[in-house]
This record gives sequence, C-alpha cells and structure tokens, in this order.
Amino acid sequence: MTVLMGLDARLRMARLFVSTDSRQGSDDLEDFLEGVFSGGADMIAISETGLRPSRMVAALEVARSVAFHHVQGLVVVDESLDVAEQFGADVLELDATSSAAAARRVLHTWALIGRSATTPAEIDAALADPDISHVTVGPVFSTGGAPDLDLVGYAARVAPPGDVAGKPWFAFGGITLDNADEVFEAGARRLLVSRAIVKAPDPQAACERFKDKLRRLWNSDESMQAYIFGVL
Repeated sequence: MTVLMGLDARLRMARLFVSTDSRQGSDDLEDFLEGVFSGGADMIAISETGLRPSRMVAALEVARSVAFHHVQGLVVVDESLDVAEQFGADVLELDATSSAAAARRVLHTWALIGRSATTPAEIDAALADPDISHVTVGPVFSTGGAPDLDLVGYAARVAPPGDVAGKPWFAFGGITLDNADEVFEAGARRLLVSRAIVKAPDPQAACERFKDKLRRLWNSDESMQAYIFGVL
C-alpha cells in the first residue's frame, strides 16, 4: 500500500493517465515508466491481455518501485481482481459490468476503484455507485468510426470537472496531441492516453507535451483553479 498524500486527493489532482502493456518486446519497462512518470503522468496502468497473473504482478511491482520516487504517481491494476488482491492495489480499473462492491470487499480500505463507461447510461451508473471513485469515458475516437464527442459532452454536463464534490473522469480512446483540443472543447479536463505515448519515439517527451496542454488548460479555466483550491 502506498503511504503518501491521501489517495483520493492524488486522484482528484490527476490530469494525465497513461495505459501501457508490460513492454516485454522492448524489455524496457522500468526505463519507460521512469520516463513517463518524469514526463508528468499522474497514473499509469499496465494492461496486457493473456499475460500470466504472476508476470503482471511482477510488472506492477516494477511500476510501484518507480512510482515511489514520484510523489503523485499512482499505479493502476487493470480489471483483474485477483491481481489487485495479490499486488495490494491502491487503484483498480473495472469494466462496465464487474462488481465494484465485490472489489471493495477485497481491496484495502483506502483503495480507489474506477469504472469504464461507454454510454451515457454507464456513466450514470458509475456516478451513482458509491464504490466507484472515478470513471473513464470513451472511446472518443475509435478506428473507422465517427468521434464520440457527444459522450464527452454528456459526462461534462452530469459530472462537471470543476465540481469538487463530483467524481473525476478521464476521456479515453484514440486521443492524440492533434485531437486533444477537440476533447477539451467537448468538456474533458483529464485524459487517459495509450498509443500516442506508448508508441511515441520519445515517450517522456510525448508525455510532457500532453501534460503541458493539460496544465495550460487548467490554468486558463477558472473553475479548475477553484477546484484545485477546493481539493487542497
């Protein structure tokens, strides 16, 4: 368990959430994580279909070791309650159907539970669930499909990002440096990014550019400035 600033406050101050695989192909997980945390990622999830639980726990342990040197950094377990229990997770991301109440019974008292939401109804359900701490909303840009900026707009209406009493949410799905402004205009103030950082020639530099966009966005938004003071 991480013993630093309260987990809830760290979640509420988070702006950039990065999802990566275990980077077995390049065998550079530790260096990658160090670069991305140094570049400004607040949360990092390791997600890889088919990876054995023991290998996933080992990868998460590497992430936790790196995050120890980055005060705000949160390590996120993706979907697997068994892995979350073995790892002693501070943050678990669930899909739209898994039981948050069941996860709450397994995780430690202060753990955070996120929920992926792909429709307005799923957003509403996640916001209403007392065991859910935050929501990921998307996919915004899907391969071969039209952008779903209306879903982002819906989330912004029912869970205004500047509401200290509300649940934080992150827009995800095909977000790049080129289209991020569209997502911001639709109402998002937090991003979950994968490929645009993970596949970048310089992941740390890519992370820095996303974080700079988010920093400028929060600084120019009076509601987010008030939000910061409210959280702190």
